[in-house]
Amino acid sequence: TVDESELLTVPDGWKEPPFTREDNPKGLLEESSFATLFPKYREAYLKECWPLVQKALGEHYVNATLDLIEGSMTVTTTKKTFDPYAIIRARDLIKLLARSVPFEQAVRILQDDVACDIIKIGSLVRKKETFIKRRGRLLGPKGSTLKALELLTNCYIMVQGNTVSALGPFSGLKEVRKVVLDTMKNIHPIYNIKTLMIKRELSKDPELRCQSWERFLPKFKRKNLKKRKEPKKKAAKGEYTPFPPPQPESQVDKELASGEYFLKERQRKRKRMEEIKAKQADAVKKRQEERSKAFIPPKEKTAVKTKKASTEKKIDIEAIKEKVKNAKKKKLGALPVEEVKLKMAADEKKKKKK
Repeated sequence: TVDESELLTVPDGWKEPPFTREDNPKGLLEESSFATLFPKYREAYLKECWPLVQKALGEHYVNATLDLIEGSMTVTTTKKTFDPYAIIRARDLIKLLARSVPFEQAVRILQDDVACDIIKIGSLVRKKETFIKRRGRLLGPKGSTLKALELLTNCYIMVQGNTVSALGPFSGLKEVRKVVLDTMKNIHPIYNIKTLMIKRELSKDPELRCQSWERFLPKFKRKNLKKRKEPKKKAAKGEYTPFPPPQPESQVDKELASGEYFLKERQRKRKRMEEIKAKQADAVKKRQEERSKAFIPPKEKTAVKTKKASTEKKIDIEAIKEKVKNAKKKKLGALPVEEVKLKMAADEKKKKKK
């Protein structure tokens, strides 16, 4: 008896056996070929590395031709080709080379456990400025976002023009496509990178392999949703009536009501000119009033008198007056009264002694 969980999981380190000539000894019956065009700026590089391309495809018995006049690359099977899937890999190789992927990376497509995916992103965004901004967001500052994505998915990613070329295992290519499409839909790649990091840690735990990971994965909500603006003036709906609104008056009805309909053409013209002149006079009057406003002086603000601080001690005016009177009586440099009396007494004593 074998446990069902063991049947569903693939053993670690298991690889599919390679396809050899013993599996298909008689080869292929028909010749298959694929061709792809390449841009002019790739001509010099392809011309330089083409011998290496022919050597790599020659090991799988696939011919490769480079046409520089038409700007195309062609791969065809030969009588010795025994692997029917080799021509599909050769087709992917020339596609990657045309999309600016270096030969050192593109040649890995010939391995059994490596696949490629070319994601077209040019038609996902309408505005060119928005497309360039989101494509730059996929690259990140100095290519840091793209490098993190490569490390998490084990894929080589090349962003070129309107396409994103990815090369690696099937599980990694699936994640790369999801991240690229989400980025073009204005979802920042950092959210998907965080999810991939959590999945990578969870895959190391053997107990969690057969369980759902939804509870561990973060759920990001959009915060920049624009709310619908409500109108400032809301029209109040009246009561419903089955009758239609009254028909508006025509120009003839208005003329009949004002009596203008019965006037002659000259009188109508005169009336119109009078109305025009009245409007012009009003306009001139308003204009003069606006101009005269500049010559009207502004109103001066009334100066507010500051109240003097009330003195706590009351000044005795009578005492000051007496001091002033006494000062006036004294001569400048005269001695006080007591000193004068003492001096006079001293003089009298001197006279008596004599």
